[in-house]
Amino acid sequence: MGQLRDRMEQDLILRGLSPATRRNYLLYCRKFVGHYRRPPEDLGEVEVREYLLHLIQVEQVSYATYRQILAALKFLYCVTLQRPWTIDRIPFPRRPRDEFPRVVGREQLVQLFAALRNPKYRTLFLTCYAAGLRISEACALRVEDIDSRRMVIRVRYAKGSKQRYTVLSSQLLIALRGYWKVARPPEWLFPGQGKSPFICADSARQVFRAARDEVGLGTWCTPHTLRHSFATHLLESGTQLNVIQAVLGHSSIRTTTTYMHVRTDHIATIKSPLDSLPLTEKRGSHQ
Repeated sequence: MGQLRDRMEQDLILRGLSPATRRNYLLYCRKFVGHYRRPPEDLGEVEVREYLLHLIQVEQVSYATYRQILAALKFLYCVTLQRPWTIDRIPFPRRPRDEFPRVVGREQLVQLFAALRNPKYRTLFLTCYAAGLRISEACALRVEDIDSRRMVIRVRYAKGSKQRYTVLSSQLLIALRGYWKVARPPEWLFPGQGKSPFICADSARQVFRAARDEVGLGTWCTPHTLRHSFATHLLESGTQLNVIQAVLGHSSIRTTTTYMHVRTDHIATIKSPLDSLPLTEKRGSHQ
C-alpha cells in the first residue's frame, strides 16, 4: 500500500485508536489488497462484497474477526480514501445468538501455566488470567503500570482507547517480582524484539497454542479464554457483576451478563430450596 498505508496509519493515530487496533486495521487492509493484488483505489463495492463473501463462505472467519475486518475496510474507504459510497451499502452483520464463553477449570489452569516454561510468556499469561486482561492489553503493560502500593494494575491501551484499573493479585505480584529480577525490563514490562517496543501478541499466541496442545486443551482455548475464565471464576466466588464490569472495562453491563452462566459442576453443589422444606409424603396418596 506504500504511501496510502502511511496515510492510513496517520489517520488511525489522529482518530486516537489503540496501537493494537491500528496494527490489526493495517494488517486486514493489507490482506484485502493482497487478495486482489491491485491498489485499493482501483477496487470498489463489487470487490469489497466479493472479499467479504470469501471470508464468510471460504475462510469461515469468526463473527468478531469479520466485524473487525469490515471496520478496517470502512475506515480505509470512508476516512483515508474519502470514498464512503464504496462500503456504505454493504449490510452490517447481525450479531449471532449469544453463546456461553468456554472457560478453563482451575486444575487445567495449573497444568497450562506449568507448560509455559519461558518466564516472560508464563508471567504474561498469568497476568492475563489474574487481571482479566486482553492479550493486547497485557503485552502493552509498562513496569510503572504495576501499582503494588494500591494493589492495582493500570491498563493504558484498552479497547476503545479507554483506560481503567484492574486488580493486582498478590500471587501475581510475587510472580512479577520474580520475573523482574531475571529480565530487568526497563520500561515495557514485556519488551519486544525488532521495531516493536513490547512483545508481539501474535508471537505470544503461538507460544500459548504450544502449551495448550501439550496439556490437551482444544482449539477453543485461546489467550482470550483466560479473560473469560477470570470473569467466570470471579462470579462463582460471589463478586458482584458491576465490579466485574469495571475491571473488565465493559461499557455496557449487558456484555458482562454473558458470564451469568455458571459451570455445571458448580451448579451441582447448589442446594435447592426445596430441600429445606419439611415435606413428608403421606402413605396411600399415590394415584
